[in-house]
Amino acid sequence: MPHAPMTPAEYWDKYKPHKGEGLQPAPSPERFDWTQYPGHGPGAEVLGTPRRALELGPAEGKEAAHLAHQGVEVTGVDFSPVQVERARSWWKDTPGLSFVHGEVCTYLSSTSTEYDAIYSVWGAVWFTDPEDLFPCVFKRLSPCGVFAFSQAEPVAGSHGPQPMRGKWLEGRERELTVLRWQYAPQTWADILKRHGFTDVDAHILSAPEPGSLGTLMVRAQAPA
Repeated sequence: MPHAPMTPAEYWDKYKPHKGEGLQPAPSPERFDWTQYPGHGPGAEVLGTPRRALELGPAEGKEAAHLAHQGVEVTGVDFSPVQVERARSWWKDTPGLSFVHGEVCTYLSSTSTEYDAIYSVWGAVWFTDPEDLFPCVFKRLSPCGVFAFSQAEPVAGSHGPQPMRGKWLEGRERELTVLRWQYAPQTWADILKRHGFTDVDAHILSAPEPGSLGTLMVRAQAPA
């Protein structure tokens, strides 16, 4: 009998799975990293000085914990219940930090909370249609609030939603296609401006080693 298709929640439950026995140790929250190269590139200063922040797809919650340790009230929203529970177990004693299980557009549409910063580090912005997500983000930002995100440098010639496939459950032939949205920096800037954002900066941050994959860095603001 064929196996049922994998659900999106199962896909993200298996992303960055635990390795070895016992509880995986929490990552260090000493630095806020936007890139896949620890210690490379800018840090939390990209977000300004928010009092309240929202992370879209926090996974391990390292960046959210870093902000909370600086006195910011932070909420992380993630689609994976496994990752939410893991982040909660790691950071349960961190004041001002909470993790919510949910889909980001649904959460943004249902909450009345206003945020000084909304951000995503290789997270939900990469995997959500910007035509659906950006209006939701715009409505929940405070005046002059910052929207920032990072993801992999786009592959030359790719444009729009790109399929990512993989078998994630050992011993089972279950596969799911997940879409990642890839655009050149100027296209991201144009989309953001069309949705009302101002002071847009979108660029590729080169990798620390020549020939390695760079990082797309995007920052925009809500109007005053």
